[in-house]
Amino acid sequence: MSAITLENVSLAFAAKPQPFTVLEDINLSLSKGEFVVLLGPSGCGKSTILNLVAGFTQPDSGRVAAGGKTVRQPGPDRGMIFQQPNLFPWLSVLDNVTFGPRLGKHRKDATNALAHDWLARVGLKGFEHHAPWQLSGGMKQRVALARAWLPQPEVLLLDEPFGALDAQTRLMMQELLRDAWLSTGTTLLFVTHDVEEALFLADRILIMSAKPGKIVEEIALPFGRERDIETLAEHPRYSEIKHHVLHRVRQEAKRHLG
Repeated sequence: MSAITLENVSLAFAAKPQPFTVLEDINLSLSKGEFVVLLGPSGCGKSTILNLVAGFTQPDSGRVAAGGKTVRQPGPDRGMIFQQPNLFPWLSVLDNVTFGPRLGKHRKDATNALAHDWLARVGLKGFEHHAPWQLSGGMKQRVALARAWLPQPEVLLLDEPFGALDAQTRLMMQELLRDAWLSTGTTLLFVTHDVEEALFLADRILIMSAKPGKIVEEIALPFGRERDIETLAEHPRYSEIKHHVLHRVRQEAKRHLG
């Protein structure tokens, strides 16, 4: 059974003089524990696919399923991380991480213990009682990672989560994300504009077109899961695949502007 499935999904947004088709006949499937990256020009519907899987949006036609069940609304089995960490400024780091479970029935001691464990995993041990304004951008995004993983979701949806970070922090966050993914086996669907980021992170890359958004190519990466960010470029097929992906994404971007 697939962790995520989209079957013949289409979606249009209301606009004048006529509705604007965002996605057309999208078919994709993610196996449990897989890491898939969506690449494509701005406005091609990458984030809309995440919103459909999250349950924030419903398709006009087709079916969206998570764990074999049709997605009709958000649920704890699907977590989401955005480009901005969206922390509550009046809550401590620990209270931000445990915010979701505290809205429902939970065992405080067990939840706090798990939160401390996740904060240690993302390198924030000792920052539990800091306020968000006391943290750097990268540290805030690490809090967002810990918060999203704390409820142990089956699926994690990531919408350019490192796009606002400086280059060095971004590399560190990519490594941290891969380590957490490999240790948990969570299914990840990740949106980015960065080809090198996609090549380092993904099992598969799905390239999207625009006007309307369709999946036009699927690339299974041959690098294996135990990747080193410093040596990945030495892989015999890295340059060839990077050149192909860059060319295809630029083609779609130019077509979008044309």
